[in-house]
Amino acid sequence: MTSTVPALGTRTAEGSALQAVLLDMDGTLVDTEGFWWDVEAEVFARLGHTLDDSWRHVVVGGPMSRSAGFLIEATGADITLAELSVLLNQGFEERIGHGLPLMPGAARLLAELSAHGIPTALVSASHRRIIDRVLNSLGPRHFALTVAGDEVSRTKPHPDPYLFAAAGLGVDPARCAVVEDTATGVASAEAAGCQVVAVPSVAPIAPAPRRTVVPSLEQVDLTFLRALMPLG
Repeated sequence: MTSTVPALGTRTAEGSALQAVLLDMDGTLVDTEGFWWDVEAEVFARLGHTLDDSWRHVVVGGPMSRSAGFLIEATGADITLAELSVLLNQGFEERIGHGLPLMPGAARLLAELSAHGIPTALVSASHRRIIDRVLNSLGPRHFALTVAGDEVSRTKPHPDPYLFAAAGLGVDPARCAVVEDTATGVASAEAAGCQVVAVPSVAPIAPAPRRTVVPSLEQVDLTFLRALMPLG
């Protein structure tokens, strides 16, 4: 996994132009990407179908409409998208009811952002009912705003979720640092014009302009995020 680190000496904390930090949820702050795949496999098993493990990279990180639609088409399962979405959400809620592991470094980063008064938003492709359950583990006090996938007309990989979050916080997207774990989320944040930190969970992500790739959230702190901001 490739790691690129910005030149931290180019910006002091006082001179940083960082206006807000926007964070993905599944696979970024909470270790749930495997939960979703397990639930998908269980639901399709009940429908008489076995999921190919290679499909996991296709469905990770995207909106449920895309991932569920792909699995229906790939398996030929006799179920509608609406019916499958209900089953997947129910299965996931049952899973997280038994405990929700945070990603290494997540609690420390959220506490640091809160301590320094950095406006922070949770931006997820998951539905509102799921986000509200997960917030109990993350701590709603850490977020000035939360954006769910079923609250925007177009979710990731479109820029709408991150543009909506920036507008809600009253900040410039170009002065926002986004932390994401999938190519779908990275595409959404970059299309919105944000500076992106990618912490790959399931599939690798290559470095690119306005994109910094690190192997763990433990390498990300406020100084690191401030150093991502463009000069001027």
